[in-house]
Amino acid sequence: MSESINSMKLTVMDVLGHVKDPEIASVNILDLGMVHEVEVTDGTVKVSVLPTFSGCPALHIIERDIKNAVEKVEGITSVEVKFVYTPPWTTDRITTEGRERLKEFGISPPPANHVMGEPWEIDCPYCGSTYVTMENIFGPTACRSILYCKSCKNPFEAMKPVANMG
Repeated sequence: MSESINSMKLTVMDVLGHVKDPEIASVNILDLGMVHEVEVTDGTVKVSVLPTFSGCPALHIIERDIKNAVEKVEGITSVEVKFVYTPPWTTDRITTEGRERLKEFGISPPPANHVMGEPWEIDCPYCGSTYVTMENIFGPTACRSILYCKSCKNPFEAMKPVANMG
């Protein structure tokens, strides 16, 4: 890879770090682990993105935001965003920074290295207590549940763990 293409790829990655999840404005798509691959060739950028859920209603917004952000990079003439499903996105892809940003937004991050089918411990994002109850497994989106902290008395959401099945 030439030095200029490598430099442009680093610039594109930096720009992608500013593309926020439209449903969780405190976290970007890099920290959510959604960016699978970035290819840069002669002013053309191809971004492969792993959706957190295949039926996510925000995918068209994420695609638009990626294109708008990357098109502003000097020397970029074309941007293609492709949603890919292999490998599947899992919550283990969320970075440490992403987990902290979820807490700041009031969402308890999923546990790392969760084994599907096993219960998971959910900490209150406000006070850290595990003395919580699940009010509804179905939250405002398919990827979140609604809980209540019995320690600090705050309702909050928790991101459901999604592990690789194979």
